[in-house]
Formats: sequence, C-alpha cells, structure tokens
Amino acid sequence: MFGTVAKMQLKPGGEALLMAWSQALLKTVPGMRSVTVYRSTDDPLTLWISSVFDSEEAYRTNAESPEQHRRWQQIRSLVDEDIEWHDGHILMHGNVREQ
Repeated sequence: MFGTVAKMQLKPGGEALLMAWSQALLKTVPGMRSVTVYRSTDDPLTLWISSVFDSEEAYRTNAESPEQHRRWQQIRSLVDEDIEWHDGHILMHGNVREQ
C-alpha cells in the first residue's frame, strides 16, 4: 500500500466543500482504499488528510490523471497556502475492532 498525508490551511467556510469533495473521492478514484480528515485542536482551519491506495502505481496513476488535476484546482481554491504533501509506503493500515 502507498499513500500521502497532506497538511492544509483552509480559508474560512471551506470545510463543508472539502468534506463533500472527500466523500465523492472515495467513490471515484480507482485503487483508493480510504481517506481520513483530521482537524487541528489548536486551529480549526488547519487540516491533515491521509489517503491510502492499493499500490504506489495506483497512487501515481491518480496523481497524474486529468481528473485529479481538476480536483486539485477545486481544492486549491479552498486553501490559503500551498498544501504540504508527504508521500510514502504504508507499513500498517487497519481497523481496531471490539472483541
């Protein structure tokens, strides 16, 4: 598995649009397993987004697609600063279940 963690500083009012975009993404991106969005406790406009893909190839195919470029343009309009991206191989991914 492969993925990215992005840190972004939203413009006021951008959260609802970002969340709608993230929900739509789960249904349309081949090879994407999950997306998790975190809100900072120090600054509610600071978010981190973690996405998980089946493979680095699936991640790169998405990153280089025209569809992702269009999505990026939409997201870029919601943030005040450049987004920080941190890509990498995922060593562990899973859910903890109650026994």
